[in-house]
Amino acid sequence: MGSLAELVVDARCATGESPVWRAAEQALYWADIPQGLLHRWSAGEVDAAGQHRQWRAPEMLACMAACEGAPGQWIAGLESGLFLLSLPAADGAGPVDALSARPLAAVAHAAAGMRFNDGRCDRQGRFVAGTMLLDMGAAARVGKVYRYGAAEAAAGAAPVDLLLGELIVPNGIAFSPDGRTMYLSDSHPQVQTIWAFDYDTDTGTPHSRRVFADMKPLPGRPDGAAIDVDGGYWICGNDAGLVHRFTPDGRLDRSLEVPVKKPAMCAFGGPRLDTLYVTSIRPAGVDLADQPLAGGVFALRPGTQGLAEPGFKQHA
Repeated sequence: MGSLAELVVDARCATGESPVWRAAEQALYWADIPQGLLHRWSAGEVDAAGQHRQWRAPEMLACMAACEGAPGQWIAGLESGLFLLSLPAADGAGPVDALSARPLAAVAHAAAGMRFNDGRCDRQGRFVAGTMLLDMGAAARVGKVYRYGAAEAAAGAAPVDLLLGELIVPNGIAFSPDGRTMYLSDSHPQVQTIWAFDYDTDTGTPHSRRVFADMKPLPGRPDGAAIDVDGGYWICGNDAGLVHRFTPDGRLDRSLEVPVKKPAMCAFGGPRLDTLYVTSIRPAGVDLADQPLAGGVFALRPGTQGLAEPGFKQHA
């Protein structure tokens, strides 16, 4: 592929997000937020149900992480809070089976019409995720970032821990290879900034916030991100059809093209973790003649390798 993008699935997602590569299955999972769908594409053998499958969550499905040691279970940020999603043990009669969803932690949103957005586990297996107001035009700084770990899970339906606030569209959450740096962006057109934090791996607390990259002069708004083995920060340039790589010191290193305007999030996968999978958005009410594959999932060969995505640790 070189730097050319290859179509993996013409999924036509309204908002394709949160791709996660599962090495044990050689499969890619991702979410379509407004449709509440969990997608799975298998790179290995095709079973009777086909290579691409999907299941429906009870609310909008924004972000997720696989549960460590529990195949088929996912911690996920929906609308009202965090849930434990479980894939059905067997295929149902319908084309899209329902996911079992058990509430883990409710969130007291700052305003009506909010949901979770970007999220993933830190290197210690704690789930870190942000919330946003659906009406981006309001530019309301009501978005927050929360943490949920094994101690909270052991306590049952415990509240999540608030880490950060005063955000419009928290996005781009990622952790350096050693886990000691946390990255966070705000995608809103008024902000378009990526920050880095020192991250206390013992407590799961970010501090010493500083600007990592100001994307306002660069093409595309910062969206979902991934980290490579050298600590490079890969982030989708929404509206620009690009995926950017920043070096650990915040320098723009390269930009790769995808054939859609709104790439949403990227994740490393493949047998050697050297493929960069990119989900995308298919905006409603827009002439898509120049980007018929909008909403699809693409693969790039970025010339580097990624890191295995940490799973959620349900027990200390």
